[in-house]
Amino acid sequence: MQNQMAGRVRKAPENFVQGDGIGKVFSEAKAGRRDFIRNAFAAAAAGVTATAVHAQTGQNVGEGDPNILELPAHSKGLGQPVAAEGYGKPSKYEANVQRRQSPGLTQTRQASVSFAPLQSLFGIVTPSGLHFERHHQGWWDIDPSKHRLMINGLVKNNKVFTMDELMRLPSVSRFHFIECGANTGMEWGNVAVPTVQYTHGMLSCSEFTGVPLITLLEMAGADLKKGKFVLAEGADGSSMTRTIPMELITSGEVIVAYGQNGEMLRPEQGYPLRLVVPGVQGVSWVKYLRRIEVGDEPYATKDEAVHYIDLLPDGQHRQYTSIQECKSVVTTPSGGQMLLDKGFYNITGLAWSGRGKVKRVDVSVDGGRNWRTARLEGPVMSKCLTRFNIDWVWDGKPTIIQSRAMDDTGYVQPTNQQLRAVRGTRSIYHNNSIQSWALREDGEVVNVQLA
Repeated sequence: MQNQMAGRVRKAPENFVQGDGIGKVFSEAKAGRRDFIRNAFAAAAAGVTATAVHAQTGQNVGEGDPNILELPAHSKGLGQPVAAEGYGKPSKYEANVQRRQSPGLTQTRQASVSFAPLQSLFGIVTPSGLHFERHHQGWWDIDPSKHRLMINGLVKNNKVFTMDELMRLPSVSRFHFIECGANTGMEWGNVAVPTVQYTHGMLSCSEFTGVPLITLLEMAGADLKKGKFVLAEGADGSSMTRTIPMELITSGEVIVAYGQNGEMLRPEQGYPLRLVVPGVQGVSWVKYLRRIEVGDEPYATKDEAVHYIDLLPDGQHRQYTSIQECKSVVTTPSGGQMLLDKGFYNITGLAWSGRGKVKRVDVSVDGGRNWRTARLEGPVMSKCLTRFNIDWVWDGKPTIIQSRAMDDTGYVQPTNQQLRAVRGTRSIYHNNSIQSWALREDGEVVNVQLA
């Protein structure tokens, strides 16, 4: 019985579909049957199975199982030698865990998005090879020996730094999430994309290493009284430029980073230098950073006056809405997954806030009528992803699963209705409303939006 159940385990749709269009993603998600057992409470599930097998056959669990009775090759022979050269790779059995592009968003190679597979990740750190990507003019692999960072504007001395000079300065390493301002954006238009990879996958979390920007400004003699803002400029073809408030920089949080997860930045993440602005939407984390200008007012650049602004119900635009508000999402069980049987499960997910630490996450398994407080798994750090878990016994009936986060400022994640009452329905950016997953009687989980 146990082996038969294991044989029914299927990968999540986004793990085996090469999406050519959003319709295909939907159809594959409907047909797919998710490997939910591996994320369930293994001991409890095994105990239930053992009782059932013994009661029906009188046999002990595993009796007659060749995977137990016969030693496999890896238990009888020599393994592979140490990888003396080259870069390490995941197991071939994990090859389907990868970033995915969205057919609904990606129109060209150069201006593109790829989504992190949140449903397949553990803990809070996103492996560098699975980190989401957002490019405005494609990515480059820049020679670090030729890259320069300029500091100018309201400073006593214009400064130009080489990578060697930057890496000789005292460094800091900190864990932070980065989220695109358009993450969950398709939900604004009542487009219920099928899986958490597509609803929330423009989100990742890494350890970043670099020099605090305030250190470089002080070396240049920046006027911190007149200088209320800085302009960060990238070296890619789009010349991405963003205004950063000085109060974020003087706090010491903003980093000019060259390291990510213990190694140099990947080219698609801005190698050799990018800005890290904790809690602020990802577009402000300028990649291929080449210039910082100190100024006395916001710069209203093209990507601040036309893009990344919020259209309100009265027709006005919210500009410079950079902070990513408190948000959470259940990653298991989530859209495209399948519960194979009723019984004990572990509900897990991620929570984050651009204003500080996550203080609490509540989970509902009845569409928001009742809530229980989940466990926050340590470490809980400021402006960083936080993993939550909660035990649950499914009775086999249809239901709706949700999570709701609160940060240490007291802000509570809103419902769809609450957010739309303030922001209307014409936005693209900054959707931090509660995500709902409908669990059907047959065990299939789908994305739904509550009216």
